[in-house]
Formats: sequence, structure tokens, C-alpha cells
Amino acid sequence: MSRALAARCAITAVNLAEALSKMADHGLDPNRVLGEWTVRGLLGQVVLVYPVDEELALEIARLRPSTRSLGLSLGDRACLALARRLRTPVLTSDRLWSRIRVGVTVRVVG
Repeated sequence: MSRALAARCAITAVNLAEALSKMADHGLDPNRVLGEWTVRGLLGQVVLVYPVDEELALEIARLRPSTRSLGLSLGDRACLALARRLRTPVLTSDRLWSRIRVGVTVRVVG
């Protein structure tokens, strides 16, 4: 995982919102967390955040039928859609994702 971060990673704004929401669930201020991640160079340098435009939104929706049986969320599909757009593998700790067959290489880590 650390090699992947050293080589830069990409997430959608939806996935960033999801991560910040988890921080809020743990009592942390999302604004402060975002600021800290930015100051430390995590966001914008190591992790690039991509907006969800109309084209990506359509791709997220197109993934719904082929991923519904696995219970993938909107955020999960946003991750997959971005990986397809960028033609890059997805890194996840969720072993269920090894069953995904949508034209994206999934690497289960951890």
C-alpha cells in the first residue's frame, strides 16, 4: 500500500466525502481533517481528488446492474468508474471485490 501511495493515488470527490464522513462518525471535525491532510501533502500531492462529472456519473450508474449482487455502494461504484476512466487498478481491503468483473483490475491488500 505504501508503494501505491508513493506513486500517487486517485479518488473521487464522493470517496473523499465518504472518508470525511467516517472521520465525523468518530467525532473528528471533517474541515480540520481535510485541512490536515492537505497541509501534510496527502491531498493534492499523494492523493488526487477527481470531481464527479456527467460522464463519470453515467459510468457509476452503468456499473449498478453488474455490481448489485455484491452490494456495492455508490461510493464503491465511483471508485470503480474512476479506475476504468484512468485505466488503473483498484486497491481495496475488501476481499469481496475480488469477485468484481467489470473490466478493472482489483488488488486486495492487507
